[in-house]
Amino acid sequence: MNDHRFPFPIPNGWFAVSFSDELAAGELRSLHYFGRDLVLFRGESGEAHLLDAFCPHLGAHLGVGGVVTGDRVRCPFHAWEWDGASGNCMRIPYAERIPAAATIESRPVIEVNGYVLAWHHAEGLAPDYTIPQLPEFGNDDWTEFEKYEWVVKTAVQEMGENGADSAHFQFVHGTKNVPVTESEENGAFRRMFQPIRMKTPRGIVEGAIDTHVHGMGFSTTRFTGIAETLEVACTTPIDEERCHVRYGFTQPRSLEGGGAAAMIREVVRQTNEDIPIWENKIHRARPLLCDSDGPIADYRRWCRQFYSQPS
Repeated sequence: MNDHRFPFPIPNGWFAVSFSDELAAGELRSLHYFGRDLVLFRGESGEAHLLDAFCPHLGAHLGVGGVVTGDRVRCPFHAWEWDGASGNCMRIPYAERIPAAATIESRPVIEVNGYVLAWHHAEGLAPDYTIPQLPEFGNDDWTEFEKYEWVVKTAVQEMGENGADSAHFQFVHGTKNVPVTESEENGAFRRMFQPIRMKTPRGIVEGAIDTHVHGMGFSTTRFTGIAETLEVACTTPIDEERCHVRYGFTQPRSLEGGGAAAMIREVVRQTNEDIPIWENKIHRARPLLCDSDGPIADYRRWCRQFYSQPS
């Protein structure tokens, strides 16, 4: 793969680093996101924390032999203990004084809608938007998440642009026509709405695809019509050229099975059809667009706010 396929730096924002139910209390995991080696752990309080992986003392990897103790992680090399929330060194078992500069980068972490999300900002700035709590998550009338994951060789922006590219649905996924996409935006929030008409044995069913995007890492898509479905999609940059994609699907329990299951299979099928294109295309900074391509130019302009460097 060409290392310069895309002009984008890693974007700023909230990004998923785990599903919540996959991180047990006291568990310590080594990760690689945002072009960095990281460690994720859940402390005694139940809070999740994300730290840079390498101890500032003599460079040991905290995820290789490190131990969670309370809400700290203990280095495997000299047992220095690092606080998950602040990143400060809290204990050196063989020293009387802790050096004033003894700190490690700690990233803000939230848990919402079944995901552990971490804040990444290239300049170290604090979060400037939030992720909403979804009414469907944890609701007894809705199913538990059906989960899917992919690692895709592409940039986060390229994946997000897929939703604005109306025309590809007909020619890649075999839909009957090119849907009309209405879009609106407000700061880090963007909405895309596509009314659709579906042919069924019972006749024409009116439906819609309603996508709410919060930054470049978290989105929800509500499908209505044949089988009401909520898709929660999180896309996290591993580096400038690779993404970790997590989907969680939930549906009203009254719809379980049959057409409801087919709806989820169809969304997954379409994602699998997109992946070979994402992984082998390049980014055209000045694409030749026509009048039914969808709001691609608007989407690209909206994305610029999430970069600390020009893209």
